[in-house]
Parts: sequence; C-alpha cells; structure tokens
Amino acid sequence: MNNQEAVDNYRKKRDQMLKGGGEERVKAQHEKGKLTARERIDLLLDSDSFIEHQPYIAVRATDFDLDKKKFMGDGVVSGSGKVEGRQVFLFAQDFSVLGGSLGEMHAERIAEAQTLSLKTGTPFIQINDSGGARIQEGILSLHGYAKIFKANTLASGVVPQFSVILGPCAGGAVYSPAITDFILMVDGVSKMYITGPDVIKAVTGEVIGHDELGGAATHCQKSGNAHFRFATEQECLIFLRKLISYLPANNREMPPVAENDDPVDRETPELFDLLPEDPRRPYDVRDFIAQIFDRDSFLEVQAEYGMSVVVGFAKLNGRTVGIFANQTKFMAAALEINSSDKAARFIRFCDAFNIPIISLVDVPGFLPGIAQEHGGIIRHGAKILYAIAESTVPKVALIIRKSYGGSFIAMSSKALGYDRVLAYPTAEIAVMGAEGAANIIFRREIKAAENPEEKRLEKIEEFKQTVMNPFIAAGLGYVDDIIEPRHTRIEMIRSLEMIVRKQEERPAKKHGNIPL
Repeated sequence: MNNQEAVDNYRKKRDQMLKGGGEERVKAQHEKGKLTARERIDLLLDSDSFIEHQPYIAVRATDFDLDKKKFMGDGVVSGSGKVEGRQVFLFAQDFSVLGGSLGEMHAERIAEAQTLSLKTGTPFIQINDSGGARIQEGILSLHGYAKIFKANTLASGVVPQFSVILGPCAGGAVYSPAITDFILMVDGVSKMYITGPDVIKAVTGEVIGHDELGGAATHCQKSGNAHFRFATEQECLIFLRKLISYLPANNREMPPVAENDDPVDRETPELFDLLPEDPRRPYDVRDFIAQIFDRDSFLEVQAEYGMSVVVGFAKLNGRTVGIFANQTKFMAAALEINSSDKAARFIRFCDAFNIPIISLVDVPGFLPGIAQEHGGIIRHGAKILYAIAESTVPKVALIIRKSYGGSFIAMSSKALGYDRVLAYPTAEIAVMGAEGAANIIFRREIKAAENPEEKRLEKIEEFKQTVMNPFIAAGLGYVDDIIEPRHTRIEMIRSLEMIVRKQEERPAKKHGNIPL
C-alpha cells in the first residue's frame, strides 16, 4: 500500500467511524426525538474544541458472533474539550451502535477518559444513553462497570462529576451516575432504573410505565436521585455549561470569580417588606435569595425534592457561594428526612470544592411524627450536623426569624462550625418556641392564676424577651452582629470577605463515618 492508498484508507475508516451505527440507526435516534452522541458533544462543548481519544477501539470478544458486529469506537465517543474555555473530559454513549451497550472495550474507553480527568484535575461529564450491559460479553461487561464505579469513587471530591441521562440507563449502569455529583435528566427522554417495568411485573405483579418508574419527574420529585430536569436536551446541555462555570476545575482550586455589575453597596429594603408581620405566616425564601445575591445568579439544586430546604449556587460580588436556606412555604420549614439528605449532600459538595456556605435560617425544628421517627430522622438529621462540623470552608449564617433547638445547631451554631452568625432584630433563638416553653416552665403559675389564659400570654411574652431575644445570644457571643434587613447584601459581602481566606485543619484520619 503506497502513501496515497494509506491516506485514502484512513479517510475511509474515519468516515465510517464518524457515522457510528450508520444512517438508518442515526435516523431512528432522531425519530425518537433524541440527538446523537456527537451532536450532544457539539452542543455542550465550545466550537471545534473536542479532541477525541481512542476513536478506533473495537470489541475483542468473539462469542455470539460479536466479531461480526465490530464498530470502531465500540458504541461510545470519548475525549476532551472546552466549556467557556475551560478543559473537561467526557464521554457520550452512542445508542446507534449495539444500543449503546457496555462491553469490555466500551468500558475501557470510558475508564481511560476518567483516568485522564483525574490526572489533569479537570471536570468529568458522562452522557448516558445505553441499553445496559452487553449480555454477550458476560463478566467482561460486569468487570467494566466495576472499573468505572471505582474511578467515579476515586474522583469523588477531587474533580466535579456530572451525569446527563439522555436515554435508557438501566441495571448496573445506574450506579455510576449515582456516585457522581449531579444528575441531569430530560422529560420524555431520560429513563433510569435498576429493573424495568417488565421485570417488575414478572417478579412482583406490579404494573407501571417506563416514565412513571424511572423518568425525570420521578427522580426529581420522589426518589431524589436526580438534581435537575429539563424539557429538551438542548436546554439541559446549555444549563450544564452554566453550572460548570460556577465551579472550580478540581479540589485544589478556588471557584472562578465572575465579573459583577451588581453594586456591592446595594441596600435591600425589599427584605423588610417580604418578611410578614405575623411570624407564623410563610414567605418564599427564593425572594430573599434574589435580593441578597448578585442579580439572576441563583442556580437551585433539587428544586422539587425535600422542599422545606432550598439549596443551590449563587454569586456574591462575583464569588460562587452555596446557599442552604429554610423554605417556610413547605412544612413550616421543618427539617425532615429528605430535606436533611439533600442539604447534607450539597454542603459536602461545597466543602469538597472550596465553595463558601451561606445559611439563611428560619426553622422551627426537626419534623415530628411517627413516620419521621421510624424512617430514621435521627440518622438523617445527623447528616447535616456531621456535614457542617466536618466542613472547613467559610460559613456564614443569617437568622431571619426562628432558630430553635437542634435545627439552630444545624443551621447557625458557632460551636458546630459557623464562622460568622448574623441575626435580624426579628430573630428568635431558643430550645423551642415561646408557647411550648412557657407552658412547661410556668405551668404551675399559669394553673394557679385567676385568669390562666392571661397569665399564659404574659409568660409567653416574658420568655420571648428574656430568652429568645437575639441580643441575649449576641451578648453571649453566639451571634456576631445584629443587622437591619436593608443592609443584608452589604453585610453578607463584608462577612464573606472577612473570612474567605480562612484555613482550618481537621484531625488526620482515613475518613469519617457519616451516619448514612
């Protein structure tokens, strides 16, 4: 073969490789309303930045005539590219090739990209669209999955990892996304489950559809497995570009600081009007977030799950921060099983990647009830305590109204690890609410009074003034300052600047034992 023949052969092979499973299968993908693996990569990455890695890998197994079904790339496209000029590694499974099924060489290609992501300290993105394990390859497929899971685990807390579910993701395939930091799904496109509807019907007799069992809404609202959902693949991938821009490339870097045209001295008088006169009336904490942080910078995480807590990323004078806020619109903002898990996991991500935590506090306590107790609220609630105590990033708390009992500790206690605690004049800090406390402490006086109800109200007010008043906590040094609502943004920026360079060590250990 002469030089020209070699080049012609290369061009022929490359053209064949780029076509994946062929025109008919690509057409079938489009008819399902889905993009191809390469179209997804092109949409996610900066133009002409993709460098493909190992594109000519092919199956080695020969059983069940697999040697007659060889495709270059083996059903996955992997490599590196840039998002807003910043390097990432990624793979996208190609459903047009053997249903995107995972075999030995398919897994090797993914694991190679994972290894390079870890070595170079760059974020890792996986786009899943696969029929699952390639059954014909047996244990080779299972070994491949295990290799991927281990790589996900080793990279956890070192580089940010994102899973974009854009098709079926079943059986062993779901565990890799579950180990990553964020899972993104698309309505009507994404499916994720251990066993599909047919297996469930055969084993348990239960009848359920694919979407209801493992669609985007199910995992964002019920299971809590997913963090974001979108109407289209395009929206999903464009959002992922924005999310990546808030985060550092790895755990040794600080998050990027964005240009900010929202004044650092902007007052927030709107917050005074947003706060109801009646302390029992709810409000939307997202309205507070919108006023305090840089305009239009809030990216909420798991918005449809554990909704008594709001978590997400925002910018404060251009710096990325993680927000942990009580949402009084749901269950009066009581911390419960799902919201505790949601908050603890988010806090640990922030700590792993040097993102300061801002806590907005208005919490009556942990949710009471038999279902919560039997469901393990003690263990789940302890996850927040553990996550805050373990974290070494700067932590600022603002007590808006209530901060009672164990939830005070979780959300605003300097002893647990908050570096700076601010409070509004409306703040109430105590073991429990005034009514319950007065009924216990002054029970005998109230019972002996000529007018018990009048005495009870008098004692409630007395308790508020002598115990719950924020100046009591400030006098003991447990609140660092009391501020007016109109100064909230200004004081948050000043507080963050005050502690952003803090360094804090923890005892040497292999790892702790968080109450999972």
